[in-house]
Amino acid sequence: MNIILFCIWLVTYLVGAVWYILYLMHMFQQNSYKPREYGEWMRVHTNVGRLLGKCLYALISIPLVAIGNSGCLIAACFMNGMTILVNKPHRAKKPLVYTPRVKRMLATTGTIYFLAMAVTVLPGLWMTASGGMLLTSQGILPLLERSLLRNAELILLLLFVLQPFLILLANALNHPLEKGIDRYYINDAARILREMPKLKIIGVTGSYGKTSVKYYLSALLSTQYNVLHTPGNYNTTLGVVRTIRENMKPFHEIFICEMGAREVGDIKEICDLVHPDYGIITSIGPQHLQSFHTIENIVSTKFELVDAVPPSGKVFLNYDNTYIRNAGTGKNVVSYGIAAEDADFRAYDIAVSPRGSSFKMKDETGKEYEFHTKLVGSHNVQNIAGAIAAAHTLGIPMEKLLYPVKQLESVPHRLQLVKQGDRILLDDAYNSNKSGFEAALDTLAMFKELRILLTPGMVELGEKQYDENKEVGIYAADKCDYAVLVGKEQTKPIQDGLLEAGFPENRMIPVDDLQEAFRMVNAIPGEKQKVILIENDLPDNYA
Repeated sequence: MNIILFCIWLVTYLVGAVWYILYLMHMFQQNSYKPREYGEWMRVHTNVGRLLGKCLYALISIPLVAIGNSGCLIAACFMNGMTILVNKPHRAKKPLVYTPRVKRMLATTGTIYFLAMAVTVLPGLWMTASGGMLLTSQGILPLLERSLLRNAELILLLLFVLQPFLILLANALNHPLEKGIDRYYINDAARILREMPKLKIIGVTGSYGKTSVKYYLSALLSTQYNVLHTPGNYNTTLGVVRTIRENMKPFHEIFICEMGAREVGDIKEICDLVHPDYGIITSIGPQHLQSFHTIENIVSTKFELVDAVPPSGKVFLNYDNTYIRNAGTGKNVVSYGIAAEDADFRAYDIAVSPRGSSFKMKDETGKEYEFHTKLVGSHNVQNIAGAIAAAHTLGIPMEKLLYPVKQLESVPHRLQLVKQGDRILLDDAYNSNKSGFEAALDTLAMFKELRILLTPGMVELGEKQYDENKEVGIYAADKCDYAVLVGKEQTKPIQDGLLEAGFPENRMIPVDDLQEAFRMVNAIPGEKQKVILIENDLPDNYA
């Protein structure tokens, strides 16, 4: 009976361990497979309490099974059941994608586990079985040496506690292989681009706004050219490589390449692959400050795109952004914006309603055009202005851009206006930064309905996280009627800002999670139609 219980314990232990490893692998993937960012995530988000929560029951079960009597074995199996329960995969906003790289890392992690157990636990099982004897109420039978048992117990304890670091070990062991595979794909993508010498390549980067500008520009240029753009958030080197290898065709005339960065040199790496003819910098701000450390590093990284554009090309810069405006460059600059009156392409006379926005722009001759769009928000207008500036410079007359601008669709979760029954959602959940947060609040303030802010605040701001969140709290005080704040500790800075600005405390509703937030939104009384600004939705590694 005891040997059966022991086998049940071993199986349940391994199930709990596998689920814990999958959770950690998910977090490693969420942190872009970068050991430094994963290490920072472990430092900030895997505190002692959270670590114990994942490991505690397994750590209790191991000494229990070492005692070996039936009662302890049953208790140990129960502890493993609890381990499985707390590590059971939950529904993620962005689930773990079982890419070939993830599968290789899981195979390596499994091999490490097997080898560790092969020299400790398995010999004990073999000795027990070969002696034709079973586990007894007095403990493991004499054939299983006490020293071997102690070693097995120690190894199992260490394996579970050190699983966050096993991911890093597996990544380090696989690094030479992964580098070789990456280099093959990068070289193949470079070959494809070399075979298309007439292809015009536009690089788009920025702390925020780059995905929106990419989609808007692609829609405008597609009225005259065959255009390919990087899909979704494929803005890393390997994301760009995959786009080129899977989607680039000989008939494409323009390739719009979104370029993301979390560290200095990331933009240069993409530029060294694609060699852009044009560049657009949409914004610079304290985004990913946790990995960049200083705003100067962010500025220099974004301007790696400017450095890569040849003298024959053009660089489109958002002159509303102070960091961009102050960063001097000798390139052929085309400026755009909504506040910068000296910008080459400036949107003005902006009007926003629940039906969309309208604005005016002039071409290089001074001729005025009035544009209409279904999109709402001044920063959407700013992004459209950048797309118009680039499309017009690349040869499309302004009058031919009027209709395509009118047809532009919202980029999902980027101040997307969604009518949902008797309420309106302003879905700005993809990501958040101080400038975009305030622009979204300005849009919310334009509505006459009952205005509700729903947010968990901003993250990845390093030492500035408290101050930046408190400032948007102060800014939000007269822009909304209710504030539903997701994460009572996470949103403490916003709460402090709201209270400092005189926001009624009884209209500030801190909650634990998004599901509870929507329940509270539904419970808010009032006869007016509700307009709900959903500002940011924390990724799984911050949840």
